[in-house]
Amino acid sequence: RDESGKLLRQVINETYKHRGKVIIPAFAVGRTQDLVLALHILSAAKKIPDLRIFVDSPLAVDVTEIFRAHPECYDEETLAMLQQNKNPFGFNRLTYVRDVDDSKGLNFLRDSAVIISASGMCESGRILHHLKNNIEDPDNTILFSGFQAENTLGRRIVDGNRRVRIFGEEYDVRAKVAR
Repeated sequence: RDESGKLLRQVINETYKHRGKVIIPAFAVGRTQDLVLALHILSAAKKIPDLRIFVDSPLAVDVTEIFRAHPECYDEETLAMLQQNKNPFGFNRLTYVRDVDDSKGLNFLRDSAVIISASGMCESGRILHHLKNNIEDPDNTILFSGFQAENTLGRRIVDGNRRVRIFGEEYDVRAKVAR
């Protein structure tokens, strides 16, 4: 957890310097909640800048509500946050996005931001729109937080393909790619 938190911090801080966005394809169950918790900890410790963080996946939003309802499953660190009256899955810079129009609005952000969106392997879902709109900008970073199976868009990006197909159109991968 410490190593991944350190990498997450480095990627966000470096991308922020360039006024870019960090796009994180994530699985809606488990991985998104791990990322939100890590971002909460980094934000509270002032180890990342005050930038907006969006979870753009209706399923991830629903699953997070289930996580919130079951504190008996939390580890010690998460329980300690709860005992300090802190919501592990909510803080002032974090916005959960359900509405399609709000999701589309993220394409017009001009400030640095972190966008966590499903699906984790970039095969479907809202992440495809975020990739389409951000993959060609060298100031942005695509941060993969999970396994990428062969023959998936996520795997092609991780493997260093310089051109990828999204919604039937070709895009140059100019964004930085991190894992």
